[in-house]
Amino acid sequence: MKIAIAADHGGYELKQIIHPFLLSLGYEVKDFGAFELDNADDYPDFIVPMARAIAAKEFDRAIAICGSGVGASVAANKITGVRAALINEHFSAHQGVEDDNLNMLCLGGRVTGYMAAQELIVAFLNARFTGAERHLRRLQKVHLLEK
Repeated sequence: MKIAIAADHGGYELKQIIHPFLLSLGYEVKDFGAFELDNADDYPDFIVPMARAIAAKEFDRAIAICGSGVGASVAANKITGVRAALINEHFSAHQGVEDDNLNMLCLGGRVTGYMAAQELIVAFLNARFTGAERHLRRLQKVHLLEK
């Protein structure tokens, strides 16, 4: 599975821990930045290119991190084909994939601990979309909103 990660200054520290964690699990990982801590950077500069790569199906899943995770989620969801959500607990980390075909996990670097982030990431990456008729029907309605 190919995973993309990106963070601004608010998520930089967590990304620096998540990247080697993903590699240790055997994932192929592309880092979209930030590549240094710069308190003046802006989350769309890193999240949007990664979101476009997810929408183009260059990666299987993505992890976006900003200070709260909110800005990353807002920016990512502006890109057609991205289904991003700010996740703070285990159930939604897997249920979002299973029911809503979530392809981007958003985390808050200032509010999510390292161990919690690892647990959420594992649940997100191990989950699979069920493809149940009711979920396909709902996703079709979401797709219509993108047009």
